[in-house]
Amino acid sequence: MTEDARFEDGRETPLNLGAFDEEDLKILSALVQDAVFPAVEMQWRAKERRFALLLNRFRWEDQGQTRHGAERVQSVLSFATVTAVSSSGIDRSEKETVLSLLAIEWHPGAEAPEGDIHLVLAGDGVIRLRVEAIEATLKDVTRPYKAPSRRAPDHDL
Repeated sequence: MTEDARFEDGRETPLNLGAFDEEDLKILSALVQDAVFPAVEMQWRAKERRFALLLNRFRWEDQGQTRHGAERVQSVLSFATVTAVSSSGIDRSEKETVLSLLAIEWHPGAEAPEGDIHLVLAGDGVIRLRVEAIEATLKDVTRPYKAPSRRAPDHDL
């Protein structure tokens, strides 16, 4: 005897993705577009060669928006093999500043697989990560919550 599928069987699960090349980074970039985070939620551990952000990410992959409305989820975006971090267009003295991530870009170095990862922010800000190779993860760490705006971000790029 077979059983009919139930609504619960189709529930969406948290993301836990890795990126190891430029194509993978493009996927992560699409998923974190319009994520917001306070400037204090950036952390670079130089000895571990790891940089991470705690993001409030819009759930672009969510197919149930018409059913339950726009949602965000807290996610950790982390990068390994980071040898240097720099930024421009960010006032680091303003601890309450909320930054908006628009894209992740790959800029290959002179010798593969090294290069720079640019985290492009709204308002012309950029966080540059010098890496030995692409090794990134995006992991949802909370349950989704209703987006405070109650709608999907909408803007010109």
